[in-house]
Amino acid sequence: METVEEMRTETPADSRRSGDARVQAGAYLLELSLDWIILRASENIHHLLGESHVTLIDEPLGRFVHAQPLHDLRNLFSRLSGTTGIGRAYAVRLSDDPDLVDIAFHLSDGRVLLEIVPSCGNFGECFGSVAGLISGLASDGGQALLDNGARRMRALTGYDRVTLVCEGMRAESSRGSFARPADFSLDLPVIVADDEAQGIALFPRRSEDTSAGAALMYAPSEPAIQALRDGGIRAALRIPFSSDGLGGEFRCDNRAPREPNFELHAAAELFAQLFALRLEIDRLRNR
Repeated sequence: METVEEMRTETPADSRRSGDARVQAGAYLLELSLDWIILRASENIHHLLGESHVTLIDEPLGRFVHAQPLHDLRNLFSRLSGTTGIGRAYAVRLSDDPDLVDIAFHLSDGRVLLEIVPSCGNFGECFGSVAGLISGLASDGGQALLDNGARRMRALTGYDRVTLVCEGMRAESSRGSFARPADFSLDLPVIVADDEAQGIALFPRRSEDTSAGAALMYAPSEPAIQALRDGGIRAALRIPFSSDGLGGEFRCDNRAPREPNFELHAAAELFAQLFALRLEIDRLRNR
């Protein structure tokens, strides 16, 4: 395991506990007990671990992955227990598969949600630009701060449109026009990679005792997918933020699919939380 990174974030509320829970295509999901026993697995997991999703259930994860990455992940998890933090690990070789993966995991309702995507292979590039983007906001205030925050988030993420809402105010930075404005009422996961790709079911498909709805990449509902398509959106990224009671959200939309990138998401979270501090400073100045 080359790099392990930890960040505190807010997990979006999601009350769904459906037997139809799915993960988006291009990602793998394991739902584990606190002892890291596999309770659920996405039905594509054999591509990663070389074992059927049926075989994995009620078995310890250590039976199917290498000892060193498991040890590193559990150490990181021990630092996250009891928090809303997300643990991330980059360029990991979990099994004999030669391809490296990036991993994000967090605790939800007494379950460990372990999400795995192909490694982006460019660790550090996203984080390297956050400080400069934030420092450029030092002299801004009011609506100008919101406008420049949206513009700089778009520069960081590369999405076609970034919309920012905060305390009843709204700002947008867009490359070209969209059919519809961003709809913040949609029940979306944190990351939507491609709303035209078919989601992957989780096994077992029972309706009770699942925390999959809190996953970063759970598959959106059909109404949410249709709303995105109607707006000309193929991929989306949600970044909520808060500071001392001040809350808001960045919504990034893209006309083309985007490969899931856990480092980009973490860098966007960092930018959003630093931006929230700039908002708080601006509010104090104007009291």
